[in-house]
This record gives sequence, structure tokens and C-alpha cells, in this order.
Amino acid sequence: MAELPPRRRVRDAELMKALAHPLRSALLGYLLSVGPRTASDCATAVDSSASNCSWHLRQLAQWGLVERVEGTDGRERPWRANDVGLDFGDLDEGAERLALAGTWLREAETLAQRFIDSSDVIEPEWRTSAAMNTYALRVTTAELEELNAAVDALVRPYTGTIRKDAPPEAKVVHADWRSFLRIDADGRPSS
Repeated sequence: MAELPPRRRVRDAELMKALAHPLRSALLGYLLSVGPRTASDCATAVDSSASNCSWHLRQLAQWGLVERVEGTDGRERPWRANDVGLDFGDLDEGAERLALAGTWLREAETLAQRFIDSSDVIEPEWRTSAAMNTYALRVTTAELEELNAAVDALVRPYTGTIRKDAPPEAKVVHADWRSFLRIDADGRPSS
């Protein structure tokens, strides 16, 4: 398999604060998922106004995360994400990283809930091909790192910003892999 393009490494605390804004995270996630779209398209997808999306897209552009591209009709130019994904590093590297992780987690939960709420109108083959699995693993930190790397290597070739050979019937799918130490309600790790 060909070498996959790298994710953009994000280590700047101010950029992490900017990305911790829920609408900016939703906009960037949307553009990473679907490719170039106008501010109006984005507004429909993320439940905001076109003017609000346009303002936040300009903020993301200041960080080099998105850029305007030529449109097909010459009136309104779409925006596109500049990267194939973001690498935020370890969670123990600051409060900004934790705030950002929380924002992205809420967005993933929002997308999952939208899928569940729309299940009665989704084509049956998309309902049956979806998965919402949970696992309770017993692993070492080295095994967890290896497992996360293996999942990433398996999934990344299918990401919208990388894959160029998707069949015509392919649609945008949200997928996430979460793996972390299980903490009980008393604040201690499960044993």
C-alpha cells in the first residue's frame, strides 16, 4: 500500500483553543468528511446560519486549516479543508487538549444520535451495515498503542480526503475509535 499523507500535527495551544469551539470543530469535521462546500452548505449540515459559518470558516482559514477554492458557478466560492486529518498528541499535554478532545467527543456523539434519530428513513442496507460496538479490553499500554496503530492503518485509506477510488455508490460515513483506561464512578481505574 502507498504511504498515506501525514496528519497535521497540532501543538499550538491557541490553535487548540480555537478548535475547541464547537462550531469550528463541526465545520472542520464536515469539510474533512465531504470535501469542498459553501458556507450555506455548511450551515445546513451543522445547523447554523451561513453568515455564522462564513465567519468561523474565516477564523479556521487564519490558522491554515481551510481555504477558499474556485466554485463551479463563479458566484460563491466553496471552502475546503487543507489537511487529511489532525494529530493532537497526548492528552496529558495541557488543558487546551482536553477541551478540544471534549468538543470532538460531543460532535461524535451528536453525529451518532442523528443517525439513531434518522434510522427509520435510512436505507436498510446502511442501517444493517452500521455498527455501534463496545468492547472491554484487557491490555497493556504497549498493546493498546499497537492496537490503535493497527486500527488507524486499517481505516485511514478510506478517509474522504485521501481516498480517490471510491465507488460511485459510496457515501460519507462517520467512524471513530475510542480507547482509554476505564474509570469507575468513584474515579478509580476499573480492576
